[in-house]
Amino acid sequence: MHIHELDTPALVVDLDVMERNLIRMAEYTRAHGLRLRPHTKTHKSPLLGARQLANGAAGLTVAKVTEAEVMLASGTEDLLIAFPIFGAEKMRRLVEVAKKTRVTVSVDSVEAARPIAEAAAAAGIPIGVLAEVDAGLHRVGVQPELFVSLLRGLAPLKGIELRGMAFYPGHIKNQDPGALAALSTLIQGLVAEAAAAGFALPVVSGGTTPTMWHSHEVAGMNEIRPGTYIFNDRNVVLSGACTLADCAATIIATVVSTSVPGQFVIDGGSKTFSSDRAIVDGFGLFLDAPDALFEKMNEEHGYVKHAGHQRKVGERVRVLPNHICVAVNLHERIYGVRGDQVVESWTVDGRGKLQ
Repeated sequence: MHIHELDTPALVVDLDVMERNLIRMAEYTRAHGLRLRPHTKTHKSPLLGARQLANGAAGLTVAKVTEAEVMLASGTEDLLIAFPIFGAEKMRRLVEVAKKTRVTVSVDSVEAARPIAEAAAAAGIPIGVLAEVDAGLHRVGVQPELFVSLLRGLAPLKGIELRGMAFYPGHIKNQDPGALAALSTLIQGLVAEAAAAGFALPVVSGGTTPTMWHSHEVAGMNEIRPGTYIFNDRNVVLSGACTLADCAATIIATVVSTSVPGQFVIDGGSKTFSSDRAIVDGFGLFLDAPDALFEKMNEEHGYVKHAGHQRKVGERVRVLPNHICVAVNLHERIYGVRGDQVVESWTVDGRGKLQ
C-alpha cells in the first residue's frame, strides 16, 4: 500500500529511522557498560518491546501493572514497574505477572512497599524493589537526605528484595553540563552513603531521552530507561538530543477546510495529537512548512496559520508531534513504512492501560 492510501489521521513510523535509533542506543550502552531497560510508554507495543530486546535491551520498563501484563508478550525476562503502585487489585495482578517473569517495582516509601512485600510473601514469589530518590524533578522519590532512612525501612520487609536505586532526572530538559554535573555528584554521593550504611546497590537506574547520550557522565548509574528515543519527537529535537532526521514517527493528516483567510484546518485535533506544548509555539511541526503554526486544537480540528504555505482541501500534511508518547496512546494502530510504502502495521496493545 502507498502511504497516501492510508485513511487519515494516521500515525506512521519510518522503520529505517526507528531501527537506526535502536541500533545506535544499543551501541552506546554497550560501549559505556550501561544496562538498557527502555521505557515502553512511548510505543506501548510488545512487538516493539521485542525489537528493543533483540537490540540489546536487558529488560523493559512500564508505568502500570496492566502495561506489565501487555509487555509479557514481548518475551521479556525482566520488567520494572517505574511507578508507585497501591491497592489490592494491583497487588493481585502484580503477583500474577511475577509468576511469569522477574519483576521489580520502584518505591519511595515503606507504606508503598509493605503491601508489595505482603503479597509477595503470601504468594511465595520474590518481587524486587528499587528505592526511588528525588533527583530534582520533585514528582516522586524520597528526598536525598532521607534516602538511607528509606533503605533501612525497606530492608526488614519479608517478601521483597532490595535491588538498588531508581531516579528520574526529568527536570533536565537540555544538554546543560552544569545540571548533569550536579546530578552526577548527587547520585555518586547517595551510592557512597548507602555503601557506608551497609547497603549494596546492584542496580542504579535512571536516565531520560533528553540526557541519554550523557548517561555515562553520571557517576554510579549503571542502568538507563529512555523511552522516546525509539521514535523521538519535536521536544527531543528541541532538547538537542536528536535531529529531525532521527524522528521516526509522524502523523499524516488531511486538510479539510480553508474557509478562514490565513488558515487551514486539518482532520486531527486533541484526540489525535498530544496537547503538550513545546518550548516554542504550536502543537507540532509541519515538516514541509516549518513556518506554519499549529496554533489551536479542538477534539477533531487542528487550526493552522499557514504563513504563506496555503493548502487546498484534500491535500495531505505530515506533522511531527511535540510529545509522541501521548500521541501513540491516542491511536489504535500504527503503520510502519519504508520510503513511501506501508510494509507492516500493528495495534497499540498497551493503549488505555491505566490501572
